[in-house]
Amino acid sequence: MSLKTSALCLLCLALLSSGCATYSRKGLEPAVATQIEKTSIRRNFAPSDELRRQILALNPEHVTDKEVRGVLGRAPAPRIINIHGGIYPVHRRMISFSEFLMGMGYPGTSITNPGDGTYTFSCYESSDMIAGVIAWYYEREGLRPMIIGHSQGGMQAVKVLDKLAGPPSRKLHLWNPLTWQEEQSCEFVDPLTGKPRPVVGLQLPYVSSVGAGGLTRLLPNQWDMCNKLRDVPDSVEEFTGFYKGKDLLGGDYLGYGSANCFHATDKAIVRNVCLPSSYKHGAIPDTRHLLKSQQIMDWINDYRPTNKPLDTPRPELKFDADSDHILWAADVWYSIKKHWVLELQRLLRASPPREGKS
Repeated sequence: MSLKTSALCLLCLALLSSGCATYSRKGLEPAVATQIEKTSIRRNFAPSDELRRQILALNPEHVTDKEVRGVLGRAPAPRIINIHGGIYPVHRRMISFSEFLMGMGYPGTSITNPGDGTYTFSCYESSDMIAGVIAWYYEREGLRPMIIGHSQGGMQAVKVLDKLAGPPSRKLHLWNPLTWQEEQSCEFVDPLTGKPRPVVGLQLPYVSSVGAGGLTRLLPNQWDMCNKLRDVPDSVEEFTGFYKGKDLLGGDYLGYGSANCFHATDKAIVRNVCLPSSYKHGAIPDTRHLLKSQQIMDWINDYRPTNKPLDTPRPELKFDADSDHILWAADVWYSIKKHWVLELQRLLRASPPREGKS
């Protein structure tokens, strides 16, 4: 390695190690937390027969804006676990993405942490804690959460999947996101079966990672993922990995080549998407501006990814407003809509309507 390259690496590591974007979590008083859990978290989704039929009739591969706002908007949505990267103020980019999702019709209550009003988790927060929070939410909400990770947050997303994947002897405790305290139990009641099960072994419907790798592999909090960052276990059904060229911070070999591609260790469905090199690593989740153009929103709602293991989408249409990061936003929004439908259908099929219910 040349002296110039070594100096550049040291400079980047210094930048990555300073100005951390993290939270100082302060939990609610137990009585307040219990009240919020009862009134705002625990769900007993009992749709009318008409709404049930409409949800079960939806095609998860083709969800229109009308169906989002007219059908899905009348039902609960899976919890979104956004994990932002490590350099301040990168968390604001993930907040922008949260606002984009809400503008596209996703319920804000399924994005916001109810204990403190935040929209994201930090990549420096414990992966054990995030896994425990996910199981805590699933037990109470009946829909399995999804994870969207950016930069080091993308590495943390894979780390959470690795923790959930086992081995069975591993113990993961439930974590309460209202008190931000670890609970004693390593089991939760599966809302679909009513039976207790360990946190380890929980499978999520969808997880994505963008800009994970590169120099961030050298940070101490990521050392345990260096040799398995691209390995996607069966603790997720569908995973999408995004990368871009000319990415020193989040791309291996500057974001070029197969070294940036994720692959399944067994049965998980894994796609890889190569984004334009012009996208800025730290700004990719910054997507709130896409809501300013109806043309752009229509394009995003009509977007359909290919079934290729490696996709390189490029829109042919010229847009009437700023369309930066549209490809990432459209691909992630497609998958979120798809699994929103699938999770609701899974819940409804596990709870058939009572006879005589109108």
